[in-house]
Amino acid sequence: MNSPALSGGDPALLRRLNTEAVLGVLRNADPMTLTLIGRAASLSRQTVDAVIAELTDGGWIEEVAPERGIGRPARRYRFRAEAGHVLGIDVGATGLRLVLTDLDGTVIASDQAAVPEGLGGSARLEAVRAGAQEFLARHPGIRLRALCLGIPGILDAHGTVRLSTPLPEWNGLDLAGAASTWFDCPAYAENDANLAALAEHWLGAARHADDFIHVIAGHRTGAGMMLGGRLHRGRGGAAGEIGALAVLGWESSSMTDIREAADSAKLFADAQAGDSEAAGKVDRFARTVAQGIAAMVLTVNPDLVIIGGGLARAGEVMVGPIRAHLDQLCLDAPQVDASALGIEAVALGAARMALDHLNDALFGANVGTAAPAPQTQPARSGRPLNRDAFAPLSRSAATT
Repeated sequence: MNSPALSGGDPALLRRLNTEAVLGVLRNADPMTLTLIGRAASLSRQTVDAVIAELTDGGWIEEVAPERGIGRPARRYRFRAEAGHVLGIDVGATGLRLVLTDLDGTVIASDQAAVPEGLGGSARLEAVRAGAQEFLARHPGIRLRALCLGIPGILDAHGTVRLSTPLPEWNGLDLAGAASTWFDCPAYAENDANLAALAEHWLGAARHADDFIHVIAGHRTGAGMMLGGRLHRGRGGAAGEIGALAVLGWESSSMTDIREAADSAKLFADAQAGDSEAAGKVDRFARTVAQGIAAMVLTVNPDLVIIGGGLARAGEVMVGPIRAHLDQLCLDAPQVDASALGIEAVALGAARMALDHLNDALFGANVGTAAPAPQTQPARSGRPLNRDAFAPLSRSAATT
């Protein structure tokens, strides 16, 4: 929604609203003249001229070559997406996935890096920092303005790890605070399944769905959800942790045939080819996953369920049986699709969250965001988690 020019009131607020309006027009748009910008933003020519001058001085926009034509060509301006970058990091037990984007969310580079097993909390943190630094060093000229880390675990709204069974050495760590000292820019931290959901809503299978559940099916199983087009974290960040309910079996032996298979790709191929033993293993896994998904579907009645994580690379061989079981378990079964982003989803979602925070801090929450800004969460309740409710989880890699 455009912000019309205002009169009176707080001059700083007035400038912010006018700046937000101009940037909202220029973001992800072709170069525009002052007249077109003013018309689209509902601002006077004088106001647009002042805002353009300030944004040009700040390096956020630039004048481009005028179009050829009869008479004096009008000045045109574009948003400089290259004026800054954000970094998304998917942190697993044995590896990292990293994604670097510009301010329009265009991916500049992506990579992965190994992390040694058995590290203590401080050593693991240093390994992640070093991996990110090496990645950035391969791309000179980058101006990092924000970063976000995704991990398998429950985090509060401030980026402190409340509980991570795959990364227990980080329990209680202010992860966002620690990472904010790395590259002289703000840092954020979030649950990996939540970030994968954010990415699918931005670029993937949920671009046209406002109510959906994203399930990570890999070495571990977790879920994130968006309701009303907004990430739903719950009071303490534990929304979607349906695997904690042991009776559903997400951490039971029925899952190990797939998770611990020496060659899961071959197992899925055999199941697709009609091998009854392989098909039975896939079906048992799918039925168990569907039981947990059904509990959430019956509660929130979403439009869509997305199956992501490493095992989702099997495609319909995995998704089909989950869909079939959900049809039997749910009163109003949703559409079920495989992730469109695969194992890159968490890192992409981390970049998207960093962008959303950056847009809010620099330009106002409504400027050019391709996904809603993260919800403001209530203050910490201080109530401890019931850690005994969580069954032991398998180790997680960055490829979950």
